[in-house]
Amino acid sequence: MSRLEALLAWGGVKKDVILLVLSALALLASLLKPVPLPVDPAWIAIVLCGVPILLEAFLGLVTAFDIKADLLVSLALVASVCIGEIFAAGEVAFIMQLGALLEELTVARARAGIEKLVRLTPRTARRLTPEGEQVIPAQEVRVGDLLRVLPGETVPVDGVVRAGQTAIDQAVMTGESLPVDKGPGDPVSSGTVNQFGSFDMVAEKVGEDSSIQRMVRLVQSADAGKAKIVGLADRWATWIVVIALSAAVLTWLLTGELIRAVTILVVFCPCALVLATPTAIMAAIGNATRHGFLVREGDALERLALVRKAAFDKTGTLTLGALQVTRVVSLLPQWPEKRLFAAAAGAEARSEHPLGRAVVRGCREQGLAIPEAEGFQMLPGRGVRALVDGVELLAGNAALLEEAGVTLPPEAERAAEACRKEGCTVIFLALDGTAAGLLALADTLREDAADTVARVRAAGAEPVLLTGDHENAARRVAARLGITQVEAGCLPEDKLNWIARSQAAGMPVCMVGDGVNDAPALKQAMVGIAMGGVGSDIAVDAADIALVSDDIKELPHLLGLARRMMTTIKLNLTFSMALNFAAILLAISGVLNPVVGALVHNAGSVAVIVNSAFLLAWRKK
Repeated sequence: MSRLEALLAWGGVKKDVILLVLSALALLASLLKPVPLPVDPAWIAIVLCGVPILLEAFLGLVTAFDIKADLLVSLALVASVCIGEIFAAGEVAFIMQLGALLEELTVARARAGIEKLVRLTPRTARRLTPEGEQVIPAQEVRVGDLLRVLPGETVPVDGVVRAGQTAIDQAVMTGESLPVDKGPGDPVSSGTVNQFGSFDMVAEKVGEDSSIQRMVRLVQSADAGKAKIVGLADRWATWIVVIALSAAVLTWLLTGELIRAVTILVVFCPCALVLATPTAIMAAIGNATRHGFLVREGDALERLALVRKAAFDKTGTLTLGALQVTRVVSLLPQWPEKRLFAAAAGAEARSEHPLGRAVVRGCREQGLAIPEAEGFQMLPGRGVRALVDGVELLAGNAALLEEAGVTLPPEAERAAEACRKEGCTVIFLALDGTAAGLLALADTLREDAADTVARVRAAGAEPVLLTGDHENAARRVAARLGITQVEAGCLPEDKLNWIARSQAAGMPVCMVGDGVNDAPALKQAMVGIAMGGVGSDIAVDAADIALVSDDIKELPHLLGLARRMMTTIKLNLTFSMALNFAAILLAISGVLNPVVGALVHNAGSVAVIVNSAFLLAWRKK
């Protein structure tokens, strides 16, 4: 049990504050002695603040042989009381509990942004049944249930809108500042908030599989105690306890002054040393959270500070992960590009294929009127056939046109080949048995991808493109982004092997990806960062850090933050060690007494906490 947990067992933070105030008043009365009292008022501080420390030290020593700061504090308290320094004992107990409260408040502030996700977990859902509407606990929703969400309510599970029109605030999942319009067929995620209209939805991912629960699991796994450097600090603290006890005993034997020995115990408690690393890590995690990152492991940021290469997947990471129509080619003068585009969208309007959906979406984005199609026919593996504006339209691959007896002219072949070299997917179009043109679709780069890559390089990590795309498309994208090292045509094991070779050569790698095929590489890398919004569950589970908003422009900030965190940890460790050794020398020489020693020791702990707290708002200018 930590000291904070012991305090909370007494009744919570409010009661802690009351106890500290009473102790402070008692110490003030002990110091000023306004009226003669039979008992020193400092005993109140010893009882209220010192007893929990004594109990915790005793339990830790007996149950786990835990030789840490509380043991030294307890010895200092007992020794101070034995030599009659009641005020010093009360002051030590008071300042130790005050320091513990300050530490917890700092850590709580650092993690506040993460814990918001836990509070966003939906509690109830409205299930529609033949008997009517039922309000049930969200955990009782099952896949396939029909649910209703009213304005202002939180979406209880992941699913698809069945009926109704609304706007959803998706900031918790995507970071978008504006509500997103939703209608029948659109997906909705748990934890997002319905803004305006009511809608009915079909549950698809429930319970632990829902989006918000996935994020909560990431939150719960964030633990600063996993960092290697924390274990190192703990080992140092154990040795310091041994040194302090030895120094106190030797000083007592050599000088015969027990008060000097007691002062050594007071000033040499390794609280500042133990606080040096976890407070910095948790403050950095809080900073990362506010910039859209969820850190799964405490040592992820420590490892991130060591990386020298940043390997990026292409699709869904440096690109938007959604196909868009980038070019329309018309071969018939009477069918200009916009008219041909609209006709193709009319034919694809009933298609469930991702390419067809991309065509329809692109046409709507351009504000073109989509004509009604008749006689729609899906031709698996080839394309679609439909009657649009009285004309039979074919939209699909070359095999579809060949089966229909349509010959592609040379200019269409050349245009298609040029589009393929740029990494595009081509849909050929034919009208009444005549080749009419083609549509080129491609995954477009994120607007800030090139700037992000440049700033990642400036932060000290060389960008590398690892992609399964063919060489020409990969190098075209890399050239636009300013990436010089490209590994194209990679299977999942190829990405993993490349990372393993790089790290074996002394070049730690940070892998940024989003798909199932990236999971092995994310696991192999020194640090794996998954696109938490568009990324697959497997990729997120394999990564150390999840980028919830998919806003890659914050990656350079994360790299800089990790390095800044390590600098803060080193400063904290250096300061705490120097303070401890300086204080023990002054205590041995008799310059410090127990009262002043307690102030010096706890001032060091507070200084470490304050220095770490600066990381909460840090951002490189």
